[in-house]
Amino acid sequence: QVQLVESGGGLVQAGGSLRVSCAISGRSLSSYAMGWFRQAPGKEREFVSGISRSGDNTYYKDSVKGRFTISRDNAKNTVFLQTTSLKPEDTAVYYCAASVVGGVPTNPHSYTYWGRGTQVTVSS
Repeated sequence: QVQLVESGGGLVQAGGSLRVSCAISGRSLSSYAMGWFRQAPGKEREFVSGISRSGDNTYYKDSVKGRFTISRDNAKNTVFLQTTSLKPEDTAVYYCAASVVGGVPTNPHSYTYWGRGTQVTVSS
């Protein structure tokens, strides 16, 4: 059974950085394109960033371009989201998800497996 577990969230001041991680178990990370989504209170879950199976292709939500970087280590079965220059509007629960769809899917319905999320809170 495939499981995803996020870690690395926390409380940070505006302008700060956090690296959130997602470890996969039950199957090799290389089998999946991976995505990061987030959900703020009272808002719908939204796509933040995604990375192809090989890591050659990445995609970002416009508002995080230049601030967030997604990466993956298939040997360690872990995907990362490095966040910098954080803003209060980045506050949300961050979820990682795994997809068997090719490329870098941005639609949450393209993702089969989901973690439980990690809270990122940015104070002003």
